[in-house]
Amino acid sequence: MIPKRYKQMHEDHPEFMRAYESLGKASREAGPLSDREVALVKLAISLGAGLEGAAHSHCRKALEAGCRPDDLRHVAMLSAPTIGFPTMMRAKSWVEDVLAKHESLSASDGDSPKSTS
Repeated sequence: MIPKRYKQMHEDHPEFMRAYESLGKASREAGPLSDREVALVKLAISLGAGLEGAAHSHCRKALEAGCRPDDLRHVAMLSAPTIGFPTMMRAKSWVEDVLAKHESLSASDGDSPKSTS
């Protein structure tokens, strides 16, 4: 799901958005990390920076890259020693927001829900 504001930026400033997306592509291709590893790193950066929208987006992208729900939960929990327990709890709640929606969609599609432990 692409946010409305992101779509609007594409409509209002297409050249800027092409450049922005090119930078993202170039940064992914600049090193040896797999798509899965990149997704987890970008999630960690979003959580640490306190960026709720980015965290939600990177959770979805991590799931698309083959990460499991427990992988995302682990990333959030790893942040506790660095950003503190209360901030980690906030970050984990953002992960859980996405996982709850993901599991609900999976269940409604007839798939069994993913691990929630």
